[in-house]
Amino acid sequence: MKTVIKNGTIINTEGSFIGDILIEDGKIESIGINIDIDNCSVIDAKNKLVLPGGIDVHTHMDLDLGKYRAIDDFYTGTVAAAFGGTTTIVDHIAFGPEGCSLNYMIDKYYELAEGKAVIDYSFHGVFQHVNEEVLKEMEKLVEEGISSFKIYMTYDNRLNDEDILKILIKAKELGAVIAVHAENHGAIQHLREYYGSLGKSKPIYHALSRPDSTEAEAINRMIYLSEIAGCPHLYFVHVSTKKGLDEIISARRRGVKNIYCETCTQYLTLTEERYEDDVDGLKYIMAPPLRKQEDIEALWEGIKSSQVDVIATDHCPFFLEEKMDGKSDFRTAPGGAPGVEERVEIVLSEGLKRGISIRTLVDKLMTRSAQIYGLYPRKGAVQVDSDADIIIIAKKDKIITIENRHSSADYTPYEGFKVDYVVEKVIQRGKVLVDNNKFIANKGDGMFLKRSNLCDL
Repeated sequence: MKTVIKNGTIINTEGSFIGDILIEDGKIESIGINIDIDNCSVIDAKNKLVLPGGIDVHTHMDLDLGKYRAIDDFYTGTVAAAFGGTTTIVDHIAFGPEGCSLNYMIDKYYELAEGKAVIDYSFHGVFQHVNEEVLKEMEKLVEEGISSFKIYMTYDNRLNDEDILKILIKAKELGAVIAVHAENHGAIQHLREYYGSLGKSKPIYHALSRPDSTEAEAINRMIYLSEIAGCPHLYFVHVSTKKGLDEIISARRRGVKNIYCETCTQYLTLTEERYEDDVDGLKYIMAPPLRKQEDIEALWEGIKSSQVDVIATDHCPFFLEEKMDGKSDFRTAPGGAPGVEERVEIVLSEGLKRGISIRTLVDKLMTRSAQIYGLYPRKGAVQVDSDADIIIIAKKDKIITIENRHSSADYTPYEGFKVDYVVEKVIQRGKVLVDNNKFIANKGDGMFLKRSNLCDL
């Protein structure tokens, strides 16, 4: 049976209007006014916002860190995502065994996600070493629809500048996107050891040991390496600071192409003051850490001016008891926090209060990430021939609390946060997943998405 969404305020990046959407065979068949509803299932969206399904291109489902493992797998994590209005994720996968092939963990993640995910999904490949075999695998994976890869400038599997440059040159050849966790490893390690030697082990030293300059320096270095490589598609994940964003803006102004900037909900709403509580502060151990109010303001201004391209989450939850392992030393707490469910409602609520247009917010939450990561126009827009991934949102108040969350996590970083916009109905490929807080999807309804590689955007 066909479905018609009637009388909603339909919003895309180009504009908005009150109208109807006809859905058939999982696709948007037509958009107009007073569409015939004979032989159709009807969804009344009067006085509601009708938006594209949310796209979160930075999650860590079932992430295995060795001692700890993220407690949301591809079922519980995507259920939480669906309740929050997200219908597609692109997951950042874990590292594999030392010396493993590039394909090794991709194959593992196919197994982890298949039959569990309730929303559509894809993966970013991850580099932990570089040689000719790995670079050839990169070609094959791009052909198979894995068109983005992550590199780390910190942690045990970080890459040196020479290997990073080799990857960037190959990415330029293939039209692949390189996502980078940009922090200066040496400076961070020195500061962590320094504070540890002084017995300064409380959560606030997590922030102090990763100052804003460690992010800005790494971003600056990556940009110059990218220039050497001919400006491939370079995507900075979880940019958290004014200094880091300023480096990106400066590079764009001097003509550097194909640089993309992501921030996350937590860096738009929470400050490092959360670390001042010696116990509760452990909930917010994540990398990069929470920053200052001036950084929050700069990032919101970057959203308004479209210097920030994407708002994601870095969803990576652990049980509170596991976070409390850092009670005697913040360095032993697992890094990460939940957030995949909260993103759309919080960003719409906070952004609109700040006078940012809803079209701009839709761009950051849905459209731009689909464009950058090879999913557009199938995903990220309410338009004819796109997948019928649609969320219907009501303007009403809600308080976020752990009691109304759907992740496996036993806390939310946004406890007590008031939102003004609430996701009421979530539709993926024409099928209703969530209806007024009732989950009616099936485990395994999500499908793997092959993504295209990019020409210059």
